[in-house]
Amino acid sequence: MTKKPVTTSLAPAAIGPYSQGIDAGNLVFTSGQLPIDVETGVQEKECIAKATTLVLRNIESVLAAAGTTMDKVVKTTIYLANFADFKAMNEAYQEFFKENPPARTTIEAAKLPLDALVEIEAIAIK
Repeated sequence: MTKKPVTTSLAPAAIGPYSQGIDAGNLVFTSGQLPIDVETGVQEKECIAKATTLVLRNIESVLAAAGTTMDKVVKTTIYLANFADFKAMNEAYQEFFKENPPARTTIEAAKLPLDALVEIEAIAIK
C-alpha cells in the first residue's frame, strides 16, 4: 500500500510540516482541522457551534479532494479547548452525522494550535 498526500485549496493550508490528509489505499486520514474560514482566512474564536461547523466543513473538503464523503467517516477525534463546550459542540457535530455516526473520542486539550476552540481529525473509507 502506498500513501499519497491530499491537498485542497478548499480547506486551510497546513501550518506546519504535515499534509491536510493522507490517502492510504482504501482509507483517508485527515490532519486535525481548525475553525478557519477558508474564504476569509478568519478563525472563529467566539462560538463553539460555528467553530465546529467550520472544522467539519474543512474536513468535508479534504475528504472530497481524496474522493470520499462525510458519510464514509468511521472515526473522529475531537480536541476541545474547554470541555464546557461539549454540549454545544455535539449539537453542531450531529448535523454532519445524522445517521450511523462514526466512532469518536473527545479530549480536552490544554492548548490547541492558534489558540483554537476545537480541532477535529477524521478517518474515512474511500
